[in-house]
Amino acid sequence: MRIARFVVESEPLYGVVQGDPGEEQVAVIKGDPFFQGITPTGQVHRLEDVRLVAPIIPRSKIVGIGRNYADHAKEMGNDLPTEPAMFLVANTAVVGPGDPVVLPEWTDEVSYEGELCVVIGRICKDVPAEKADDVIFGYTVGNDLTARDKQRADVQWARAKSFDTSSPLGPWIETELDPEDLSLVTRLNGAVVQDGTTADMVFGVRELVAAVSRAFTLLPGDVIMTGTPAGVGLVQEGDRVEVEIEGIGTLSNPIVRR
Repeated sequence: MRIARFVVESEPLYGVVQGDPGEEQVAVIKGDPFFQGITPTGQVHRLEDVRLVAPIIPRSKIVGIGRNYADHAKEMGNDLPTEPAMFLVANTAVVGPGDPVVLPEWTDEVSYEGELCVVIGRICKDVPAEKADDVIFGYTVGNDLTARDKQRADVQWARAKSFDTSSPLGPWIETELDPEDLSLVTRLNGAVVQDGTTADMVFGVRELVAAVSRAFTLLPGDVIMTGTPAGVGLVQEGDRVEVEIEGIGTLSNPIVRR
């Protein structure tokens, strides 16, 4: 089931995306599916007539995972972690599909990182890996844009990873998905720059949920970004980055500088 958040006139709504590509419709549901379940209102819109926004603004946090693909760790000159390397991202970094990523004036070295993102469905703590599916609401596509010069310069990664618009999410949340072996492709201006599979993660989705929930209490709507495969590179004003994950869809964002 694809759960989207969208705007028709001014107020964001949630809905279920249905239908084949090119003929999709969005069936509006009552309230917030994280707390009120999925109850159709009977109202339906054509997907092309609505504006998709970020499918979730995390209630409390985004947890990023660094160096979770061996080939990416190698290209960055890092050893593989012996346990998940975690960092926090501000929820104000989130934008939706089609929204511009605004390059800050204080960096000249921002790179893309296409990632599978896990959306938590209920409050949880110390979740065993074998029970992780019980607390996962679904999955979406993310782009963990990073100011590399500030990542190198700062002791903490908050500024490099959390600047406004640095964490696009979308286009929707897929609730029925096996995350173990999904194709992940990132395109820069139409050219493939990352071509990986989630099967190459150092720590799989269920291991990550277990590890992250040992460190933090997770709340409904929290997001875990699971890391990126090799092929990261820099963006500049005028570029467009598309991240496509098998079974979910494509997240596309233009790059601007203001």
